[in-house]
Amino acid sequence: MDLKQLFGYEGKNVVITGAGSGMGKAAAKLLVELGANVYATVRRKPLDFAVTKEIKCDLGSKEGIDMIIPELPEKVDALFICHGISNSLGKTNALEVQKTNFYSFKYLTELVLPRIADNGSVTFISSDGGKAWRDRLPQCLEVIATTSWDEALAWYEAHPEETGDGYVFAKQCQNAYVMSKCHSPEFIGRKIRLNAIAPGMTKTGLTDDFNKSITGNAEQGQAILEKYSLEFWNGRWASPEEMGHPMVAIGSDIFSYMSGQVIYIDYGTASLWEIGELTK
Repeated sequence: MDLKQLFGYEGKNVVITGAGSGMGKAAAKLLVELGANVYATVRRKPLDFAVTKEIKCDLGSKEGIDMIIPELPEKVDALFICHGISNSLGKTNALEVQKTNFYSFKYLTELVLPRIADNGSVTFISSDGGKAWRDRLPQCLEVIATTSWDEALAWYEAHPEETGDGYVFAKQCQNAYVMSKCHSPEFIGRKIRLNAIAPGMTKTGLTDDFNKSITGNAEQGQAILEKYSLEFWNGRWASPEEMGHPMVAIGSDIFSYMSGQVIYIDYGTASLWEIGELTK
């Protein structure tokens, strides 16, 4: 069996958001190499490699998502949702982060779901920043249970104590969505797999924004993040490919029996944090 057969993407229709940079770009390039028909969304600059269709859009709003649906194929074999923004001080607010980093994931998934083929897959990029999702599971489930964009916005506005940290709560909601929805009838009834990767410290186009979100100064923020996540194991930053490539594998036929999983790709740091919490 050759690699293309093993992955099972050749000739299949794949939709991937956030393909303009970082992990999404790394994944999109591999999908092209594996023979997929790639429908890729970008927010800013155009791609520097060829895909089946490149769609420029802003996925932080209902209108932006609604506009791309007619651009997508009638049959989708795999959906990868990779877009996102940071908590950069002075540039974004908590509501924007919630809409872009979680609710757009839910909204887009559920719009595209009727087009996803039986035995297809949906894969998110989450984060190890959402590792404490259990602590706010009831709140996450309330957002997941909303049935419209406006209802979700009303919930966010009524719960500033939950949404104020922006990025963390959005990623916690992603994790809860994957675990709570994988056996919902609309997924399990057609054996559509639902998973996420939770990347650790990865160098992408958003790295400076994330660093600035800590103190307002990129260098200071980077030092704090490295002390918390890397220094204790003499670690290093990951490359976008070290996240995007495993994500492509998870959405492929290689992982045809895996669903409802949030896979931490962080060289074991989340495991050590969890052991530390359980043994302190």
